[in-house]
Amino acid sequence: MKLYAVSDGPPSLAVRMALEALNIPYEHISVDYGKAEHLTAEYEKMNPQKEIPVLDDDGFFLSESNAILQYICEKYAPTSDLYPKDPKERALVNHRLCFNLAFLYPQISAYVMAPIFFDYERTEMGLKKLNMSLAAFETYLKRTGTKYVAGNGLTIADFPLVTSVMCLEAIGFNLSENYQTVQQWYAGFKQAHGNLWAIAAKGMEEIADFEKNPPDLSGMVHPIHPIRKVGAK
Repeated sequence: MKLYAVSDGPPSLAVRMALEALNIPYEHISVDYGKAEHLTAEYEKMNPQKEIPVLDDDGFFLSESNAILQYICEKYAPTSDLYPKDPKERALVNHRLCFNLAFLYPQISAYVMAPIFFDYERTEMGLKKLNMSLAAFETYLKRTGTKYVAGNGLTIADFPLVTSVMCLEAIGFNLSENYQTVQQWYAGFKQAHGNLWAIAAKGMEEIADFEKNPPDLSGMVHPIHPIRKVGAK
């Protein structure tokens, strides 16, 4: 099994955390984002979306980190509590995965990541959208009153949400002021699962460094995002 991934991308880190938690051996193949390796024709053969990560399970290529998380559980750990069989419990896990994919991470990515890597500015509107998504996350955690995002046990839903919130910590965003339940869950995960958090922590350190010293992507021709001029913040 091979995982084509970056060292600081939340979706890549979430999959790596799950593989570690399930003790599934794999080869981590680093994709050089700065050199636009994910935009090459060769990479497109594995993933027409040209996004990261991609799993290669003996010639079976799978993209979308949520799908990868579900696949590795169903194939390699079908009895694991990380992806429970009970319909309601699994539905809650699936919901949290979808919530992060469609609602929370897009706002975090737009507010935190896009201005670091490309020629975007952080705006009041972006902050408003981010706070709206965090408020919804806070409400979900308060309603369940559980230790983890989908119950009292760790599930694959925690991994992408941890790596999303990690981006906020990387830029010094204060969660505890308005989102104490989110902060408690996040801190609890780090304390309870140090080996898994260590994977995300390295990514967070890279993002924090890029926040202070934006990477030079002037050699990239991106189909969507505007490239920042060298020397500009």
